[in-house]
This record gives sequence, C-alpha cells and structure tokens, in this order.
Amino acid sequence: MDISNNNTIFIPGATSGIGLGLALRLQAEGNTVIVGGRRTDLLREIAAEQPGIDTIEIDTTDADSIATAAADLAERHPRLNTLITMAGIMEPENLLDPASIDVAERTVEVNLLGPIRLVNAFLPALLAQPDATIMTVSSGLAYVPLPATPTYNATKAAIHSFTESLRVQLADTAVQVVELVPPATQTTLMGLDKSPTAMPLEEFLDEVISLLKAQPAAEQILVERVKWQRNAVAEGRYQDVLGVLSGRHR
Repeated sequence: MDISNNNTIFIPGATSGIGLGLALRLQAEGNTVIVGGRRTDLLREIAAEQPGIDTIEIDTTDADSIATAAADLAERHPRLNTLITMAGIMEPENLLDPASIDVAERTVEVNLLGPIRLVNAFLPALLAQPDATIMTVSSGLAYVPLPATPTYNATKAAIHSFTESLRVQLADTAVQVVELVPPATQTTLMGLDKSPTAMPLEEFLDEVISLLKAQPAAEQILVERVKWQRNAVAEGRYQDVLGVLSGRHR
C-alpha cells in the first residue's frame, strides 16, 4: 500500500481507537480519508474537529446499510481506491454460561461477516481503479488465543485465513491485499487503554506508518510487539505464549 499515492481511503469502524488514529495519520500523508460508523454523534464530532475528513453513516452488521454507503461513496468519491475493514468488537466470554452464545453471535456478525460484506460490496468499484488496496485487520490473537475472548480470537483467525484466500484470488488484478495485525494496544477495547502491558496507541501508529512507507508491497503489517504472538508457532513458543495469555485472565 503506497500511502504517498494520494489515495482515497474508506475506513468503516474508525470513530475511535486504532481506526480514527490511522485515519488521521493517513490524511496527514496527503490522502483523502472517509470515516464510517454507526454513531452519528461521533461522526459529527469528527467532521467538526478534523477538517478535510469526510464521514458516512454505516452499520456493517446490516447489508442494506453497506450497500447504501457503497452507492453514496461511489457518487461522492469516484476515485475511492482503498478499503480498510476496521470495524470490530471484543468482549469476554464465559463458555460455561449459556448466555455466552449472545456474545459469540454478536462477535461473528461484526468481526467476520462485517468485513466479508464490506469486501463484497466495495470490490467491484476497487477493481475498476488502476491501483487499489484492501486492508483487513486481524490480531496477534489470531495466532495465539486469549482464552478470555474465544470468539474474538476465532473471528480474527478467520479474517487472517479469508485475507490469504482473497489475496490469491485477486493476484491477477490491480487490487493489493494487506493484513494489519495489531498487538494488544491501548484503546477502549476490553479496557486496554488502562493496561500497562498494551502498546501505547501513538507508538503503534508511528510504527505502522513507518512500515507502510518502508514496505509498500508488504502482505502483512507487523509491528515488533506482535511478533511475540505472530511467530510463536514457528519459533516453538506457542505453549509458553498461551500460558502467559491464560495466566493474565484467569
């Protein structure tokens, strides 16, 4: 992903945290950025506080909402050439509690079906561009799970697998497929904004932008902190890492 290419970038799920931070960094690099989300109050706030960033209401759990947003953006931003599927939720689950099925279904709807719907809706327009990118967002937990959030981990592992297949299927097109793999980062997900072991958000964003500049053809964007999980199997550390993640959340 060449972030110096004056791209037009749509980031659904970017009203806070990593998504909003990435939107601001990419705009600062000279790109046109559109932030999408469900909460109109947050969208209005972003539009007022961040001149130049466009906003659009979108609910990635609703196929009609995605279709409406895609049609609207095709008219407003005909040069849109980048989709970053940022929207996601993370909630703890006690699998011994029958009510945990509600968390599981909600997590699959947002974290897995949402990105798949987005790719399906925006891919035709991206294929029509001379140079385009789809960036998915998985997690270090796709590689070694956090036992407290089993369905979240599973959806992120599925996103990784989906991304690999998407890249192969689009290999003969002008659409590049990139997977962003965050570690635990200081955002409001699971209260990590107060976690001393999570990566500070601004440090994460600094490293992501540096990697995108240095490796525009990269298939994965891996900050150093996430390699502890990403490479655990290859380096024979899987059980050790799983043990650490289990111990933190018993």
